[in-house]
Order: sequence, then structure tokens, then C-alpha cells
Amino acid sequence: MKRVLVIFFSTILLYMNGPLQAQDELLDLLEEEEGELVNYAEATFKSARLINGHSIETRTKGTLEFMISHRFGRINSGAYEFFGLDGANVRFGLEYGLTKNLNVGVGRNSFEKTYDGFLKYKLLRQRSGARKMPVSAVFFTSMAINTLKSEEDIDFSSRLAYSYQLLMARKFSERLSLQVMPTMIHRNEVTAELGENDLYAIGAGGRLKLTRRLALNAEYYYRLNALEDDRFHNALAIGFDIETGGHVFQLHFTNAQAMIEKGFVAETTGDFFGGDIHFGFNISRVF
Repeated sequence: MKRVLVIFFSTILLYMNGPLQAQDELLDLLEEEEGELVNYAEATFKSARLINGHSIETRTKGTLEFMISHRFGRINSGAYEFFGLDGANVRFGLEYGLTKNLNVGVGRNSFEKTYDGFLKYKLLRQRSGARKMPVSAVFFTSMAINTLKSEEDIDFSSRLAYSYQLLMARKFSERLSLQVMPTMIHRNEVTAELGENDLYAIGAGGRLKLTRRLALNAEYYYRLNALEDDRFHNALAIGFDIETGGHVFQLHFTNAQAMIEKGFVAETTGDFFGGDIHFGFNISRVF
């Protein structure tokens, strides 16, 4: 009888509020029906970013987040460059929850003067109990445009790049969460040194909670079809999440300078183990 009522009310909501809102409210009704028989994994990660890339976390409906991501220059640049602190790249971004499952975002990265926009949709949510689901899954896609001036006449389409990811994560315990990120980067135009238009990669990362307010994060992207003699490297990042009064301040070290997928997955020029390391941070404010 309860399921019949759920279907009935979901149909009404579909016509009154539109498909996206109706879907969320239908899920709420189903969750209420299951009661305590279903337990959802909460706070698999503490931020919408793992380090450079996105985590499976999404913002709730109506939530606006302003994020600043910052990467200083290379630490091995020496004392004259104040070990990288004299040079920096920054990305300003806005992210908004259209529903609790669908987020949108826009940003501007000073690296290559890139503008980007993305969609992030939660497909699955980890849960135990009556309706088990071992992982959470999120589909992520973004578009970026490089606006850096060039002596050559480059048309608008040639400046575009697209990213597609399936983010899959599992919270194994209160301390440990792991995530894998199959990724495809498509660039409309490439040079010989970049290789093919489509780059495939597999990313992996995780979070280990050290104390009540401190966690260790790590993230790595392996490029599957990279050229054997190219000048780019796989992106590696290690850092800490610090929880401060309801906010998460992320400090990290990475060989990637860009802060969008097209940049750090496909075009990282630094060798982490060769000392080409950038210190950086992510900080956000939620409204």
C-alpha cells in the first residue's frame, strides 16, 4: 500500500515541480518508507574536491559554494623565487546545488586564462541495510576554453576541451575512504607533442582520517595512452584536510599546476619525484 501511495504522490510531484525536483522528493519518500532499514554513508569525503579533482560529494539543493584554489610555483625554483611563493596560479569558482543530486559550477583559472563549466550528477549512493549499495557513484563532465593570447589565429572551437569522469567511491570505515576515477579528456585541437585528441586515464585516491579534525589525502592519475616520449607526467598529489568551524581547508603538494581536469590529467609538466612540486590550497565558503 505504501509503495502505491509513493507512486501516486511522485506522479503529482512530477507535474507540479518538474522532473528533477520530483525525482529528489520521490527518493525522500522512498527513504522514509524504508525507515531505519537503510543506512546511507555520510561524509565519504569532507569536500567536493579530493585534491585537484572532484570527489563524489555533492552540494545540497539551494547551496552555493565559492571556492578558491591556489597553486604556488615549484618549490625547487630556489631562493630567488622564494621557493615558488613568488609565482602562483589561482582559480575562482562558484558551485550550486540545483537538486541534492545535480550540481553545476563555473570557474576561471589563471593558468592559460581558462574558463570552465561543469555538471556533476550523483548516480548511486552507498548504503547498507534493506537495499544495499556498496559504492557511491557520480558522473562528472566539464568544458573548458583556453583564452590565452596567441600570435597564431586560433578559432573558438580549437580552444575547447572536454572532460568526462565516472567517480566511484566507498567509505570503508569512519577513517578510510577510497575513490577511483576513470577519465577521458577530449581536446578539439592538439599539437604533435600532445598526441591524440582523446586521452584516457585512470585516477585513484583516498582519505585517511588521522584525528577528529585532520585527514590525509592522496590522489594519482595514470595516463593510459600517453606518448612514450612526451614531456608530460602523471599527476600526483598529497595533502591534508583541516576542518575549521564547519569548513574544510585543504593544504597539499602536487606536481600539477592547472586546476581543471584537462590541465592536471593531460598536461602536467612537472616531475613530482624530480622535485617539481607545487604547494597549494583549496578553501571554500558555503552560502
